[in-house]
Amino acid sequence: MPKNTPPLALKALIEKPGANSTPFRDESVFPGRMVTLRAACPENYSPDSPLMFTHHGVGRNGADYRDYWLSFAAEHGWLVIVPEFSEEEFPDQPWYNRGNIIDEEGALNPPSQWTYQIDRLVFAALRDAGITRRESYSLFGHSAGSQFVHRMLTLLGTDGIDAAAAANAGEYTLPLTDAEFPYGLLGLNVDPQRLAQYFAFPLFVMYGEEDVDNTTKNFPNSEGALRQGSTRVERAKFYFETAQAEAERMGVPFNWQLVPVPGVGHDGNRMSAAAGPLLLGAEKNC
Repeated sequence: MPKNTPPLALKALIEKPGANSTPFRDESVFPGRMVTLRAACPENYSPDSPLMFTHHGVGRNGADYRDYWLSFAAEHGWLVIVPEFSEEEFPDQPWYNRGNIIDEEGALNPPSQWTYQIDRLVFAALRDAGITRRESYSLFGHSAGSQFVHRMLTLLGTDGIDAAAAANAGEYTLPLTDAEFPYGLLGLNVDPQRLAQYFAFPLFVMYGEEDVDNTTKNFPNSEGALRQGSTRVERAKFYFETAQAEAERMGVPFNWQLVPVPGVGHDGNRMSAAAGPLLLGAEKNC
């Protein structure tokens, strides 16, 4: 029976400057399953260095997403960690970008079993091991990882997170109760105060202006997704505008930014490069 990863084993993430990796297990949340943590570590890393979690796309290519952030980590002194959810251990959408929210019979799983818990679990372990003294971190996700990030923030809240960028998602969970998950919040009993906190949070909803190909294999074409628009560009705008209108209806602050990235399509590397300055600036303002 596999055991939980001891916090001190996570020192492998800062073993040397550059690219590092280590397995991570938490039997209370992911029984019998392992997440691989990929890390971009700066040369001058210290427990006070800023920290970011990045979430890969449907390709489950955590090493690539880690490498996208190597130069940023080196230049700005950030530790960037990519939790890699392999297709073998976490198959298909229900386990990854849809968070293991609903089981095979359609019943809600307890939040303790949601894959959206991963960043909080790893961050707590890093603090327990003295690897970080930080009290907060930043987030980035691209494509399926963007779905992962915005749903995590919607359902688990923004406590302990400085800012987040969600780029090129194929579909969104709207902050409304007129549709069931994954397109809305019907039946999930999300506290309105949590939504108000989310609307006030510094979220960058990003889209590549050239991300308009809706013929690829992984482009969501379900009825619920199509109601959000015919391309990822349209859907990002629809998500932002829907949230803005809901915040106005609730009478609460709205601090999101809609960020178009000119000349870029569905490209995790170039969207990562565009997200870096946004998150760097937001972290400095915290």
